[in-house]
Amino acid sequence: MAREIVDTHAELDGLALIGIRTGGVPLAERLRQRIAALTGTPVPTGILDITLYRDDWSRLSHHPIIRKTEIPFSIDDKDIVLVDDVLYTGRTIRAALDALSDLGRPRTIKLAVLVDRGWRELPIQADYVGTAVETQVDEHVDVFLQETHGRDAVVLQPEGA
Repeated sequence: MAREIVDTHAELDGLALIGIRTGGVPLAERLRQRIAALTGTPVPTGILDITLYRDDWSRLSHHPIIRKTEIPFSIDDKDIVLVDDVLYTGRTIRAALDALSDLGRPRTIKLAVLVDRGWRELPIQADYVGTAVETQVDEHVDVFLQETHGRDAVVLQPEGA
């Protein structure tokens, strides 16, 4: 994905990566490191918390855990690559787009996901995909990352397992 991002952004000085908490954060950092290794150009990277922008937060918990958004640069006129671990219904990305619009006006926003599992409820598609997996609606995709779980793995399992 890092190579694809570099290949589609001729000018890296306007590029920035923003990881969606939680799974997108270590992936955005990995992409930052790989882009720097490929090009020698450091790319600004930030963290976006979308908890209060979710349309289902009241269903998830009466006391949602709100974490800090950490974007230490202006997103105005930047080419943003929004990074997440799994793309499913598209609702998380819609919430992220709403959150970003409150922070500024990027030139472009592209989406990078490690796993596209299908079953969209909104017209949202990824620009950069690590892998696409066919799933059933009653299956769940778990992404384990070295930074957070001590191993890298993508596991498909029945819902509730």
